[in-house]
Amino acid sequence: MTPKQVLQLIKSKHIEFVDCRFMDFPGLWQHTTYPSSELTEQSFIDGFGFDGSSIRGWQAINESDMLLVPVSDTAKIDPFLQHPTLSLICDIKDPITKKEYSRDPRSVARKAVSYLQHTKIADTAYFGPELEFFIFDNVWYDQTVNKAGYMVDSYEGVWNRGKQDPSNLGYQVRLKEGYFPCAPMDTGVNIRAEMVDVMLQMGIPVECHHHEVATGGQAEIDLRFQELVHMADTCMYYKYIVKNVAARHGKVVTFMPKPLFQDNGSGMHTHLSLWKAGKPLMAGKKYAGLSDLGLYAIGGILKHARALIALTNPTTNSFKRLVPGFEAPVNLVYSSRNRSAAIRIPMYQDNPKTKRIEFRCPDASCNPYLAFSALLMAAIDGIKHKIDPGQPLDKDLYDLEPEEYEAIGSAPVDLAEALNELERDHKFLLEGGVFTEDVIHYWIKYKRDNEVQALRMRPHPFEFCMYFDI
Repeated sequence: MTPKQVLQLIKSKHIEFVDCRFMDFPGLWQHTTYPSSELTEQSFIDGFGFDGSSIRGWQAINESDMLLVPVSDTAKIDPFLQHPTLSLICDIKDPITKKEYSRDPRSVARKAVSYLQHTKIADTAYFGPELEFFIFDNVWYDQTVNKAGYMVDSYEGVWNRGKQDPSNLGYQVRLKEGYFPCAPMDTGVNIRAEMVDVMLQMGIPVECHHHEVATGGQAEIDLRFQELVHMADTCMYYKYIVKNVAARHGKVVTFMPKPLFQDNGSGMHTHLSLWKAGKPLMAGKKYAGLSDLGLYAIGGILKHARALIALTNPTTNSFKRLVPGFEAPVNLVYSSRNRSAAIRIPMYQDNPKTKRIEFRCPDASCNPYLAFSALLMAAIDGIKHKIDPGQPLDKDLYDLEPEEYEAIGSAPVDLAEALNELERDHKFLLEGGVFTEDVIHYWIKYKRDNEVQALRMRPHPFEFCMYFDI
């Protein structure tokens, strides 16, 4: 959609407001709203001024002025706001130089695509993330000087099975048995269908929706693959839609990776394929139908995986899911069908156009612009340097001999370790100016100061269970 077409849409649909949205550094959508009369064709060039010093991880107070520059082809009519409103995703630019702001995550994603094209390896990177989330009926949490706690609740949670209440019909989902049950056990089928309906109305392609493994309302809505930047944009609309549809029903959605103890966490398995001149590049005659290029891409991702995880799994809670011996793919190996491997090659169809690799570590707490860009940069590094991924591992990883298992690399055990790995191994991200030293440095500093250190300083409720009687 061109700027002229956006203005025509505003006129034909009697749009009253324009909502300009952008991504902060850690990964939350921000917005500011203008009367639609303020948007002109020139606005798509000059942008709107705003204070960047109040955004997490951005400008200092003495250089706070920045520009929001709307991107016309991201325009969507908002289905939730009372007054007719058009949503536009914006790029962030410096008002003096008019250059893209290096800490704008969307700018990083665009530079990653440009770098891919510059290498001549491919011209398009398609991404297909599988975002998982929980739909809860209510939640509370708090941390004070002398008190800490949380509670999430869902009608279908197994902990409600013994609730002596006339409304309890006994259809709670048992631990780890939530994958694909029909209603009435699947209590979220109608609300998920409504979420999908809104997505389709907004032009977001959806493949399917279903209940996920965990009890307590875990869900997944699968998107059809899209080009990197468009997919990152879509992920942000996805989160906005599912949260607001849930709110319509008096429920709440969280993409927190591990809100429940003893059951599966929420991941974001991410599929990647490279194309050039309309032809798929991942398919070939090597292992699992991959090409040499596909294997080299795996080699790059595995080589840099421990650093990548600081961007694809960027919260302290992420590592409550990435625990060896449980459901998460912490083993840094690849396989054609083994879901406990960090990289899987899906084998559903024997079609070159569907050949792709799936990185299974990420979760949806990530900033998708940064996570997808980093994943692409690792794949490019593997292809450029022909990095051998080693032998695939098709055995059941839980049946390996101790010496075999010890030879396998594994994901970092916590965010602090992942940040250390990123600090050590990030040169591949700097190629082509995609990421900058400032972006990497500030990401590590922000995460250490505001998340790692913050958690270290606070007593954990379970520590009272273990140590109070010492």
